Amino acid sequence: MLTDLLQGLLDELNYINVTILMAIESSAIPFPSEIVVPPAAYIAAERGEMSIPLIVIFATIGSCIGATVNYGISYYVGRPLVYKFVNSRLGHLCLLNEEKMQKAEAYFDRRGAVATLIGRLIPGIRQLISIPAGLSKMNFGYFLLYTAIGAGLWNIVLAVLGWYLQHLVPFDQLNEQLKVYENPIKYGICLLVALAVVYYIVKKYCLRKK
Repeated sequence: MLTDLLQGLLDELNYINVTILMAIESSAIPFPSEIVVPPAAYIAAERGEMSIPLIVIFATIGSCIGATVNYGISYYVGRPLVYKFVNSRLGHLCLLNEEKMQKAEAYFDRRGAVATLIGRLIPGIRQLISIPAGLSKMNFGYFLLYTAIGAGLWNIVLAVLGWYLQHLVPFDQLNEQLKVYENPIKYGICLLVALAVVYYIVKKYCLRKK
């Protein structure tokens, strides 16, 4: 049922469907953003039916909606119930487990509030980083701001990739071609994350010296 619903949304990509799919992608349901934003940007470049900047905006809105759901549930139900769900059969169906959750929490503890921005750029952390933010009762305004920035950057990367591939491959080969760029994208994102962390540490150190 859910698979049919997702496939139906993917078959008719528009701003509303992009928003819905990205909200799902940012929730606990395992669903890759790579099969939403690049195809939407490809269609926009090929047919002119959508605007790539608007695709990025609506995808980011969807990401913020899904992340807010995770944040809100975690904020109000607390750690014991979150981990109970993570270790449940349903949690495992959502590809969640205690190790992943502990990894996300440890990352959040190390980076603090800025982890909600940087974490949105890291595969395996992106969908989960809003949960430790909720568990720690992070200020919602900062959470939403950092989530929007991180998700926006990620969606820009995906949209540019979809636009670029429109000039190179037919639409029915898009998903296969995306796999070719998967590792370079991950390495590029990791480099951006490393630079952001270095900038954050240097800035914090300079403020302490003053």
